[in-house]
Amino acid sequence: MGQALPGFEAPAVGFEQPYDMLEACHQRVQRSLDLLQRLLDYVQDQGHDAQTRSAAADVLRYFDLAGPLHHEDEEKHVFPLLLARGDAALRAAVQQLQAEHMAMAGLWAQIRRPLLRWREAGATDGPDAGLRAAVARFCELYAGHIPREEQLAYPAARAAMDAATQAAMGAEMQARRRS
Repeated sequence: MGQALPGFEAPAVGFEQPYDMLEACHQRVQRSLDLLQRLLDYVQDQGHDAQTRSAAADVLRYFDLAGPLHHEDEEKHVFPLLLARGDAALRAAVQQLQAEHMAMAGLWAQIRRPLLRWREAGATDGPDAGLRAAVARFCELYAGHIPREEQLAYPAARAAMDAATQAAMGAEMQARRRS
């Protein structure tokens, strides 16, 4: 399958810069989506092996743990501020982002079931049409979602927060990951 997760050359950012951290998470989302798509193709063509078990575990780990924390960060810190202070267009965009989070969670519930099997030795099933459709929709949602957050939501929220509020946001994001 080649390298499991390319792109680690991106600079590390810390929670003291919460918006940079959120954007770095988007890079990890994209790497995990790319890995998921490569995994489906590999399993279809080559079947299961140690690499596919590892790749399935990596994708599960990201979207079971880090992905939900990332969405929680946005739901707690970014979206409420924009819903309270934004104009009608910005509020509508945030409501769309929230709806996409719900849709992503539903799609992930479908996608993760076969991946749970695939990470175990003895898996023999390949990606069916339903899984391929769910993965395609999951990737499609993220393809539109990430730019709206990075180009619209994050800049508006960052501009509305002073340094102390951003520091508190970063500290809370970090604390949530330690618990």
